[in-house]
Amino acid sequence: MKKQLVGLLLLGAAAGYAHAQNEVYLCVDEHGKKEYKNTGLTKGCKKVDLPGITMIPAPPKRTAAQNPPARAAASSPSDFPKVDGDTQKARDNDRKQILLDEMKSEEQKLANLKKEFNNGEPERRGDERNYAKYQERVGAMKEDIGRTEKNIEALRREIGNLK
Repeated sequence: MKKQLVGLLLLGAAAGYAHAQNEVYLCVDEHGKKEYKNTGLTKGCKKVDLPGITMIPAPPKRTAAQNPPARAAASSPSDFPKVDGDTQKARDNDRKQILLDEMKSEEQKLANLKKEFNNGEPERRGDERNYAKYQERVGAMKEDIGRTEKNIEALRREIGNLK
């Protein structure tokens, strides 16, 4: 029984190997569309010679002794330009001011959008005789309000992350 099972497994493996080594045909139809097939019975098919399967083993795992410490990889080179504290502080203040200005303009934009939105009932324009057009504009306004609120939230997070 055991020999039969082993023989059956070997036969299955050999059949799978033989199946993987079948010929491949490149078939081109009358419209110029290329198609790869395992049989060349249709018109316009030519056998393609493919190289054998190449297997490259994975590199061996490195041990902890072979891996350099993470701190060494993160440190900057000795000739890397340094910035003094006052210059960095001035840059940080400039960045914070830019973010604050951007947040102020986003908050102003949000106030204008909400005013125009009028709690979901903005005034209809003359070119919106079709109700679907009006609904489309209202939906776009909702998206704009949501996007602006997300921008403000992101700016607050960024300002909070500053030193």
